[in-house]
Amino acid sequence: MRVFLTGATGFVMGAVARRLRARDDEVVALVRSRTRGREIGALGCDLVEGDIVDLGHSVKDRLRACDALVHGAAIYEIGVSAARRRAMEETNVSGTRRMLEAARDAGLPRVVYVSTIAAFGNTHGAVVAEGYETTAPPTSAYEDTKRRAHEIALDFARAGLPLVIVQPGQVYGPNDHSAVGANLRALARGTLRYRALGDVGLNFVHVDDLADGIVRALDRGRIGECYVLGGEIARLDDAYRAVAQATGRPLPSLVIPDGLLRIAGRLVPSLREVVSSADGVTFWATDVKARSELGTRPRALLDGIRDTFGSPDDDGPLSAGPGRDDPHRRM
Repeated sequence: MRVFLTGATGFVMGAVARRLRARDDEVVALVRSRTRGREIGALGCDLVEGDIVDLGHSVKDRLRACDALVHGAAIYEIGVSAARRRAMEETNVSGTRRMLEAARDAGLPRVVYVSTIAAFGNTHGAVVAEGYETTAPPTSAYEDTKRRAHEIALDFARAGLPLVIVQPGQVYGPNDHSAVGANLRALARGTLRYRALGDVGLNFVHVDDLADGIVRALDRGRIGECYVLGGEIARLDDAYRAVAQATGRPLPSLVIPDGLLRIAGRLVPSLREVVSSADGVTFWATDVKARSELGTRPRALLDGIRDTFGSPDDDGPLSAGPGRDDPHRRM
């Protein structure tokens, strides 16, 4: 199979590229520069320079020569400036529309769109499933843009695009540079000084298990269906405790009260969105459908944390990995 990937220089889609190449699929990866694509190029991926915000004729021609598209490029950040929000809008919303239009025009027989559990919004303690429609306002610009992109993807599926949608939970693993990943890594290294917003509810999935689920959706997902790709439903504090157990590091004794953060959020614009997306919020959804139909078997949180961080004396799993200069790095 010849698969066109977007976002392959990032955390999740880089893992997808590695999995596809490991089984000898051809991978055509859209990259903004060959320098940023050097690592996946070393895997044997065919690099195509371009950007989803402005697809050129050469990119579309390469897409037409492929058997499938996996669109995973997205900007994932919380607490963004107005300028960064505009970039997020252009990439997450408009970019998704452009890529799916290009896939439709190319007549691709198979398309996978990487959405997110966050498209469900705050589930208020409930564990929801595919098809859940939220009435809660978005907690962040990321959630807002990915929610609208999810609806765009559903519209394309209803219009006949042979599309499968996957919805990852909170991804973690080696080289994760999200805010959650950075805090877990700091704890594993013994440099985390305090904890905050530990009650936020997440569905933790190891990056390799997520990549496996995305490839399974590519191979056998039912056209027009959504699949939650999660792992263990837990809270951020549960992940901290798992890191402490796996590495022997003590939990920081200093816990910043949520009330204090709410006050600070009123004064600091960038912090306001961080608080609104975590204070009393749960992003919980079940992955029963993916386990049943796709055969996914995500590892338990503690096992995944052990695989990620190992012991505090093991420098390998704690490697910082690639730099943070790619705005699509989360995907």
